[in-house]
Amino acid sequence: MSRAADRLRLLINHLDPSPASIRSEPTFAQTSTYSHPQRLRYTFETDLLTPEQRVFYEENGFLLIKNLVSEEDIDRFRKAFERICRQEVKVPGLVVMRDVAIAKSEFVPDQKAVSKLQDFQEDPELFRYCSLPQILKYVECFTGPNIMAMHTMLINKPPDAGKKTSRHPMHQDLHYFPFRPADRIVCSWTAMEKVTRQNGCLVVLPGTHQGTLQEHDYPEWEGGVNKMYHGVRGYDPQQPRVHLEMEKGDTVFFHPLLIHGSGMNQTQGFRKAISCHYASGDCYYIDVKGTTQENIENEALDIAVRKYGVEGDVHFKDVWMIRGRLVQGERVSL
Repeated sequence: MSRAADRLRLLINHLDPSPASIRSEPTFAQTSTYSHPQRLRYTFETDLLTPEQRVFYEENGFLLIKNLVSEEDIDRFRKAFERICRQEVKVPGLVVMRDVAIAKSEFVPDQKAVSKLQDFQEDPELFRYCSLPQILKYVECFTGPNIMAMHTMLINKPPDAGKKTSRHPMHQDLHYFPFRPADRIVCSWTAMEKVTRQNGCLVVLPGTHQGTLQEHDYPEWEGGVNKMYHGVRGYDPQQPRVHLEMEKGDTVFFHPLLIHGSGMNQTQGFRKAISCHYASGDCYYIDVKGTTQENIENEALDIAVRKYGVEGDVHFKDVWMIRGRLVQGERVSL
């Protein structure tokens, strides 16, 4: 048995650290080979993740990799974002979102009016993020070799306008996805600048990926809630949490059942991040009618009708099928 396998066996016998001891593992290549323990359900055996990193993700549902995306790439993504905000380019299918508080003010055609770009799969420069080799190497550890890019976002969290609307409620990403299995879905989320508690870093509840999909709806916030920002209903706010402060280029990978959100941006600057949700090309669609996801299905289909004039026999999976793009391997069923 290899040294790595010995270390892994030792680690999986100690899967109960306190939240205070949780730290994200740095990246370095694991070149030894080892047998795949049955208890590790969330990652595949590759020569990339160390045994410690695999166990960390197994227990906590996220893994932070430092300095994964270059400053040059991030600056290119920023320039592409700014071109869209200045309306210099028109991207088919792109959804441009504004913070509910900003949306009530006069529209200004620059980045101050935009809080998020969603579905940028038709923008060649932004979508380049989804196929960066260094990103896909890690994604394959979670999805396997057939990789679909399913959902893309560039978040431009604005300075809070005093209504606390720059917050994102605690939620599980799987609430939005009509495909399974959940364990073959992963998000990559890359900081485009320094991300701190002051400007609204991600907040995660470690270990919640081991639970089930919870009921979601709009939280009853006095200042209003941004469109499609559903939150988990009835989660314990006292549950231990970790604030993921990150440097420019750092990337966190996390499971779609991990409960997470972000706080207010209490600075005068914008907080940018770019992300993609990936799924195995072997994943399959499910019918969410009669489940806790039916509310988001109805909302998504209503938006599709209003934005694209789509009517008739349209299903939730249709919305996702046109978004999905193969970035590695084969598109088997998605």
